[in-house]
Amino acid sequence: MKTGAAGLGSLLHRALDPAIAVLALIVASYLADRQVDTPEWILAVMAFALSFPGGLSFRAQPPGQLRRIAANWGIVAGVLLAIGIALGSVSTFDVEQLAFWGVGTPLMQAAAHWIGPKVHSRVSSLRRHNTAIVIGANPHGRALVRAIQSDKTSQTRFTAYFDDRETDRLGPELEVPLYGRIEAVADFVRANHVDHIYIALPMASQPRILKLLDHLHDTTASIYFLPDIFLYDLIQARVDIVAGMPVVAVCESPFYGTTGFIKRLSDLAITVTALTLTLPLMVAVAVAIKWTSPGPVLFKQRRYGLDGREIVVWKFRTMQVQEDGATVTQATKEDRRVTPIGRFLRRSSIDELPQFFNVLQGRMSVVGPRPHAVVHNETYRRLIKGYMIRHKVKPGITGWAQVNGARGETDTIEKMNRRIEYDLEYLRSWSLRLDLQIVLKTALQAMRRDPNVY
Repeated sequence: MKTGAAGLGSLLHRALDPAIAVLALIVASYLADRQVDTPEWILAVMAFALSFPGGLSFRAQPPGQLRRIAANWGIVAGVLLAIGIALGSVSTFDVEQLAFWGVGTPLMQAAAHWIGPKVHSRVSSLRRHNTAIVIGANPHGRALVRAIQSDKTSQTRFTAYFDDRETDRLGPELEVPLYGRIEAVADFVRANHVDHIYIALPMASQPRILKLLDHLHDTTASIYFLPDIFLYDLIQARVDIVAGMPVVAVCESPFYGTTGFIKRLSDLAITVTALTLTLPLMVAVAVAIKWTSPGPVLFKQRRYGLDGREIVVWKFRTMQVQEDGATVTQATKEDRRVTPIGRFLRRSSIDELPQFFNVLQGRMSVVGPRPHAVVHNETYRRLIKGYMIRHKVKPGITGWAQVNGARGETDTIEKMNRRIEYDLEYLRSWSLRLDLQIVLKTALQAMRRDPNVY
């Protein structure tokens, strides 16, 4: 959990692009001679929520930034348009107003991304640089130095490492000189103007750390502890306060507090839109299934949901069997259990549409790790490290793994492991923009035949 100026700066970075989208709507309304009224404010709130977090950085902007800005805004505008069509509210707005807004938003965002680093660089040059040292020339201590040194906007200049080991035991050439042993830190700090001290010692060295902190108490330097726990594969790691005590979250859901509310709100908005647009298709599919093969229209299967609790997931039936016991055989190429219409439904992903009702129930999300049959969970949780972490969030109708080709039959441990890697990457880097990208990619892939799905 970031605090102070750093936390405020991070919030500004994430909120500026969404705020520009709102400002652009106000400007577009003025240019179209339209009053900013209740519909505009509702649209502004939706645009802000769908655009958050923004991608403004005060570092030099990479090539293709304008293309990425336009693509991100295109996804947001497309979702808003789909919702407007589904709810019949598009006619509430003026065509000229929407045109100005649609074009003006990415242009204003691009201008902010171009001007921001230049203004920040000028302001930064007026500020005094901080001097820092690192105690512990180990991999994560050196990684911190390299990361800060590579950031051209950083105000921190490292001057020395301190470590009890000899230079020849510290690996490749150090980024800054090794000044001496850890016992010399306090004298060095008192003799030199050191602003920041980074302690990168392993947590097993707790007595040494406490002794070191005791020696540093009579200095004015800011002291930071870089625990070696962050060398591990963490999910949504953050520092928090619980009952007045500092705690470190090492494996947590990205959907807590405000983000959980935003996630649920986006799920409901996308689900209502999808059901409105696809309900006639779902009725036609149900009739076709009932006419072409004996058995129920819907296939229900027990799967693991949030926190590993069992849920019942609905799909259109695509097979002649209803497996949900101790053995569940995955569909294979030319599988005779798949009905003729079922093969089309599976390849087009239309069989997944009933899961939007699971989303309305709150059991699933539109985007998240795909749920597996209970028997498969019990098998793979013993074979793949971190497998059950994917259940820190609700399962999804589609996911990051699916749009990256990791879908269909998982007949080898390598295929399932690849899918889990994508699922965990989604948990680490979730944003509403990522969800919208996955939804759009899923819709585009549904229009094409997927050779991985049988």
